[in-house]
Amino acid sequence: MWRRFGSLFDSPFLRRVKWHLKRVSGKVDRRFFLSLFAFLVVFLGISATIVWLTETDQTLAELWRSWYWAGATVLGLGTGDLVGRPIGWFMSWVLGVFGVAIVALLTGALVGFVIDFLLKEGQGMGAAGYRDHIVVCGWNSTARDLVAELAGDEYATKLVLLHDSERNPADDSVYFVRGDTTNEEDLKRAGIETAASAIICPSDGSGEADMRSILTVLAIETMAPQVRTVVEVNNPNHVTHFERANVDEVMVTSKLASHLLARTALYPGLSALVVDIVSGGEGSELYRVALPEGGVGMSIDSVAALLRSRHRATLLAVSRDGVTHTNPGEGFLIEEGDALIVIAETLGDLEPLHD
Repeated sequence: MWRRFGSLFDSPFLRRVKWHLKRVSGKVDRRFFLSLFAFLVVFLGISATIVWLTETDQTLAELWRSWYWAGATVLGLGTGDLVGRPIGWFMSWVLGVFGVAIVALLTGALVGFVIDFLLKEGQGMGAAGYRDHIVVCGWNSTARDLVAELAGDEYATKLVLLHDSERNPADDSVYFVRGDTTNEEDLKRAGIETAASAIICPSDGSGEADMRSILTVLAIETMAPQVRTVVEVNNPNHVTHFERANVDEVMVTSKLASHLLARTALYPGLSALVVDIVSGGEGSELYRVALPEGGVGMSIDSVAALLRSRHRATLLAVSRDGVTHTNPGEGFLIEEGDALIVIAETLGDLEPLHD
């Protein structure tokens, strides 16, 4: 119960409001509000003293009662029966008008903040406030397709797009942050420090776009080395530069497409199979899952049979210590910490892995 209550106050929306409050408070002239507060205290003191001298027996108890009356009048809580003479009525009216002015000031400040919040959010100038989300850095045709793929994935996760444009090029399900993918402050607004992974997409097919992607990877690895970085590369010759930048995974789409085209030319039907497996929607899909209970120490064939019988999943490979063992031999034994790469129509009872 307390955990759910705490998570309510740690929601992305409240984290965004907190970020905007911090941003706005840095621009507020605090001396104005301190002066306004000091004036209010002095004005209440003078009003309470006048009423105490003219409307009461001038005892200490009546002085505190006069202070309470002045404060309650300003706040609109009622004046009570303390005043009964013209001077008291006059002070009551003055305090009432002053209270209305204070309420109007506070209401205006609140409305102004709400309008500023909505405008900044709509322009992509806010902060995501998510945790364990995916940050898409840059926008191109690949980014458009992967956003649609991730949005329809069974293991739903929040998406944040960091891109320098006047409006959100993705749909409303993606939180948009307008900014530079290499800028530290913009990356912070996208929540890179609390993200699960980041996907870097080049703005075009040029080599200069690859260089900018390298700068983005360097910025992310410096700020949040625990975040998994995946980058799309235009030129295969630039892969070594990305590896020096400590990127986790590199995808050369042109090279991948050429290999797939070549295999399809030799073995017709392979392209349709691969597209069906890696794309969302109906049919089987690729998943990276944890070991089923009791799987440690079992042979690869036994685990494959277990996955097939219990989860209708086909085992393709085993990921161990960052190395993927595809179609391992029959003597391959499953160890603690292994991750399984499977094909299945749905996750079902399987537990997905992202680390």
